[in-house]
Amino acid sequence: MSVIRDEQQLSIAIETMMVEQNLRGMQGLYQYQQTGTYLRAARVLNAAQDTILIGTGFAVNQTFETDGPVGAIALYMSLEKLGKKPILVTGNPLYSVLKDDFNCFELPLNNVPNAKLFTNKALAILQPDCVLSIERPGLCHGNKYYNMRGVDISTDCGCFDFFITDANCPTIAIGDGGNEIGMGNLAQHMGELSITPSLTCCDELLLADVSNWAAYGLIAFLSHWHHQDLLASVNTLAILKYLSDRGSIDGVTHKNELTEDGLHAIHGQQLITRLRQLGGFQTQIEV
Repeated sequence: MSVIRDEQQLSIAIETMMVEQNLRGMQGLYQYQQTGTYLRAARVLNAAQDTILIGTGFAVNQTFETDGPVGAIALYMSLEKLGKKPILVTGNPLYSVLKDDFNCFELPLNNVPNAKLFTNKALAILQPDCVLSIERPGLCHGNKYYNMRGVDISTDCGCFDFFITDANCPTIAIGDGGNEIGMGNLAQHMGELSITPSLTCCDELLLADVSNWAAYGLIAFLSHWHHQDLLASVNTLAILKYLSDRGSIDGVTHKNELTEDGLHAIHGQQLITRLRQLGGFQTQIEV
């Protein structure tokens, strides 16, 4: 795979790579986006001088799924290496899992009626330079949250939507199915998808076959600009093991296993290798 130097072409290559498997119809939605999504989002992260909020955690069977937290942790560690101040925003049980190892902010569960007031107070305290959502459920019709099977999971969800819609800073959202925060940007194009679409919009929406993978695309740009191979230290299997030991399950199989959306960790690691090749970095990664 040849190295791509032009940033717009690199973004298009990454965007295409992210939806090439088309597991849940994201390739079809991509045609409605203006190209350069990953480049624009990465520029926002790179420009952030201080606090970056990263919302993650999708409720499944009274616990949390592996897709979302893996990418959030990888992005958190990369941003921290660059001297920025990432904060993981999530609700329990994931909050209790992460709070001892990462800087975290807790979302109360089932708080939609009071979420706007809670969010505005939190934003005033945290003063983020950027807010990013990766695989967070987005509010659908009736202010409810639904999973990929159309089941109402509202009582198990904390509301992160208003952190995206009410923030006085750039916002980024990552989704892979249509029911995540940010997918409201493309809600009018989801008629053919078997999903209850999220209505929550964002400034920059990133599509991926697996939401975790979009984080790696962002890290690829940060690596390029800072001349650091930040992806070299991203070990998807190790992060999955960390989460599995603390009760995660795969959102598709509903099993406690080292997979994301039904795919073995090797898929994410192979994608990281390809991203490193595009950026001209060493391609040898331990899996």
